[in-house]
Amino acid sequence: MALTDRSHAEALDALDPLSAYRTRFVIDDPDLIYLDSNSLGRLPVATEARLARTVRQEWGDALVRSWDQWLDLPRRVGDRIARTVLGAEPGEVVVADSTTVNFYKLVIAALDARPDRRVIITDVDNFPTDRYVLEGVAAARGATVRWLEADVVAGPQLVDVVPLLGDDVALVTFSHVAYRSGARADMAAITAAAHEVGALALWDLSHSAGSVPVSLGQSNVDLAIGCTYKYLNGGPGSPAWLFVRRSLQGGLEQPIWGWFGQRDQFTMGPAYQAEGDIRAFLSGTPSVLALAAIDEGVALVEEAGITAVAEKGRALTDYAIALYDTWLADLGFLLGTPRDPERRGAHISIRRADADVLCTALIGVGVVPDFRRPDAIRLGLAPLTTRFVDVWQGLATLRELAK
Repeated sequence: MALTDRSHAEALDALDPLSAYRTRFVIDDPDLIYLDSNSLGRLPVATEARLARTVRQEWGDALVRSWDQWLDLPRRVGDRIARTVLGAEPGEVVVADSTTVNFYKLVIAALDARPDRRVIITDVDNFPTDRYVLEGVAAARGATVRWLEADVVAGPQLVDVVPLLGDDVALVTFSHVAYRSGARADMAAITAAAHEVGALALWDLSHSAGSVPVSLGQSNVDLAIGCTYKYLNGGPGSPAWLFVRRSLQGGLEQPIWGWFGQRDQFTMGPAYQAEGDIRAFLSGTPSVLALAAIDEGVALVEEAGITAVAEKGRALTDYAIALYDTWLADLGFLLGTPRDPERRGAHISIRRADADVLCTALIGVGVVPDFRRPDAIRLGLAPLTTRFVDVWQGLATLRELAK
């Protein structure tokens, strides 16, 4: 059968070892082609039951007595994320606050750890919230952001980063998988280059965690953050996580002091004294319901295994690119994602000048991607919920609308 036949996609689905996981998610409209899981992952069925239990029994019945089991949720869920998708050790990850707040905490901690250095390196196409935080911190601290103008498709490369490094650099920070193009950076190599000049490395893994293999330990990463509502299916606005390498804990000080980061929390002492471990990076009271939802989303990824999940993501993006080559390349589109599967995440971008109009038209006929300025239709292919036939139908529909 031909690559472009629907039957080919159906055959790939029949051979997919992860196909049964789709039934573990709420899918009320089986005709909807959902290709935006890198913005918001689907709702796991188990999350409904977990939240109902947490609300009715832990909150409704046990009330404040449930804090005995709730207090350590940020670290327990963090440990699950660490072992499941980050290649990190227990006690190196906590779940708290938003991605933006966690990024701010770690940027400040990194700058304060390098007081004689005033330069931060990032790229002009990094995710907006990261860029905005860096600009704000630089303005407040008298620091400078040294901007890398990387290729918009390939993303930051080691060869581009090295000329910007020097003994004035305090922090090097990039997204591991670029939000627009899906390009995957060489995290280990760029981190090593930062360390050679004495800088710290901070990575945003919002589009990586739960979609591609990551080993923060083997890559010797210092700091990392990421959201939980994409491939980890934690729910809209679910709290983010942050990672601090164990050897740095106790030596870094985050700027938002709160009672969950306080040593001997319930002594209610008159002065702040930070915990000596990852808990020092907590601030205020955690969102218990949100943590319960994240726990269920990550549990599904843990059960499936990140290796199998990443292999499925690679197969989905390979198939999408093959259909792009056959159907769309001659219709004025450009591929906005690296072809090398080792250099991309689980989403691809297809570019054309009228991408915004096409994206709106797709949504109107039941195919849901998203649009990223100036000209990209972004297709997020979640390995646990996206079928090969969804990819086929989505790109077949785009082809018809683009003619």
